Amino acid sequence: MTEEIIIAGFGGQGVLSMGQILCYGGVIEGKEVSWMPSYGPEMRGGTANCMVIVSDSKISSPILTKFDIVIALNQPSLDKFESAVKPGGLLIYEASTILNPPTRTDIDILPIEAANEAAKLENTKVMNMIILGSLLKKKQIITFETAIEALKKVLPERYHKLIPLNKIAMEKGMELAEKFHVTV
Repeated sequence: MTEEIIIAGFGGQGVLSMGQILCYGGVIEGKEVSWMPSYGPEMRGGTANCMVIVSDSKISSPILTKFDIVIALNQPSLDKFESAVKPGGLLIYEASTILNPPTRTDIDILPIEAANEAAKLENTKVMNMIILGSLLKKKQIITFETAIEALKKVLPERYHKLIPLNKIAMEKGMELAEKFHVTV
């Protein structure tokens, strides 16, 4: 199993954290991982993305142009990376803020209204965890339990009190993903 993923959005949306959770989780499960962040000098509000590879075998290169999975958290990221999903791949996007949804018919598309759900949980910062939960429901790259363990490594200790909320957000994302038939 090798999953080549790009996660993209604005700085401050938890793009890099999602990638780190997947990679730490892969390490915990004894897999090979690669995490390559890319972000503008503005950080919050600027563009950010990270390429993640989680594999059962050695990774030859961290540089990718086509992906098994694209996660787009805003319209510019969807516009930029929709064409980078491999045929038969998966595109997950934040549906409550994207005005022009994807149009491809050769991939699986999973629209998740994560921003709306995060607002219902009264913490917009867990939007990324809702998306991550949706991903893990459709593609078990790492287990849910491993993702929680990885979160403990990614989240600074002073924020560990938020782990239960993040867990609830991931569970909500899994629940939302169940509504959609994805063949991957």
